[in-house]
Amino acid sequence: MDISALDFQQASIKQVLFKSRLRSVLYGVREADPTLFSPELNPLGQWLNTVVKPRYGAYAEVREIERLLQRMLSAGQSLVSQYQRGHIEEARAGMDQINQYSDQLTALLKQLEHSSLPVA
Repeated sequence: MDISALDFQQASIKQVLFKSRLRSVLYGVREADPTLFSPELNPLGQWLNTVVKPRYGAYAEVREIERLLQRMLSAGQSLVSQYQRGHIEEARAGMDQINQYSDQLTALLKQLEHSSLPVA
């Protein structure tokens, strides 16, 4: 089964959801959920492992997406640790790095979408 354009849109939504949840933690709206930072339990990581890698694991974009996702999750976890240690403003300022990772992931998802979807 090929991955559809809708699947890629949903993947982009999953990373926006991650950023939203992280921001909620950094602004004291919700507690940190450890699954948020686990590549196996994070919704984007689950999609990558269950949908993309079995079919397109050989694509360079997939390996790069996986690497960037891990870096984004680790950075997010570090920001939460900073926040919990009382370095609230520094943690919130770190969202800029998360946004950079997210932008890079979006670009890679678009590359993968264009290289993996059949031409109509």
